[in-house]
Amino acid sequence: MGTAGRRDNRASRRCEEKKGRAGEQETARACGKQVRTPYVIPRLWPGETFVCIASGPSLTQTQVDYCRGKARVIVVNRNWEKAPWADILYGADSSWWEEAKNAPGFKGLKVSVTEVEFDDVRVLDHKGDPGLSFDPTLLHTGSHSGYQAINLAVLLGAKRILLLGYDMKHGPNGEKHWHEDHPGNNPPPAQLADWIKNYETMLPDLEKAGVAVVNCTRDTALDCFPKARLEEVL
Repeated sequence: MGTAGRRDNRASRRCEEKKGRAGEQETARACGKQVRTPYVIPRLWPGETFVCIASGPSLTQTQVDYCRGKARVIVVNRNWEKAPWADILYGADSSWWEEAKNAPGFKGLKVSVTEVEFDDVRVLDHKGDPGLSFDPTLLHTGSHSGYQAINLAVLLGAKRILLLGYDMKHGPNGEKHWHEDHPGNNPPPAQLADWIKNYETMLPDLEKAGVAVVNCTRDTALDCFPKARLEEVL
C-alpha cells in the first residue's frame, strides 16, 4: 500500500472513531467535510427569567401572550407562529427550517444545531451527552428540542426558566402537538418516556449553575421540576 493509501485509511479510522462520541461538526471535520465555525452563544441576559415554549397539545395562545414583556422567550419550532415577537427561535432540524421557509416573519435570533441553507440561522455544535453543556458553542441534546432550549437558556444567562407546552404526553384525543403532526418525527409514548428520563440528568447541572426550572405546563407528565401556574410565578 502506498503512502497516500495509508493516510486515507488512517483518516477513515479517525472519522469512525469520532462517530457516536463527538458533536456533529467535530465529526464532520474529522471526516474531511467543510463546516461553518460553530456560533458562540453570548450571555445576553444574565440573571433574567426565561420562558421556553414547546409544542405540547395543552399550550394555549393565552399562555403565550401572557409572557410578552415579562421574560425572555425562547420558542421551539412552530411556536414562533404564536409568538413572532419572541427573543429566540430554536429549531434543531434542518428539515424543519426548510419546511418553515426560514420563518420569515420572525425577527429575533434564530438558532439550530444542524447545517441549514439560511445565513441568518446561527448553528451550534451538539452532543448526546447527559446533563447540560456549559460550552457556549455546543448544546447537549436530550434527544429533542425542548431539552436543548433549556440548555440554550442556561448559556444565555438564565437564572430562572419557566416551561410551557412541555406536556411529555399525548392529548386526550391522541394529539401530539397543539398543531398538526410534523411530516416526519412525531414521538410515540415510549419515546416520550425516554425524553422524561433525559431531563432528570440535567438536575445536577442546573443546581451547579444556580438555575431554577419551574414547569408551568397546563397538563404535563414531566415531574422532575417543581410545578406552578404561570400567573403565580410570572
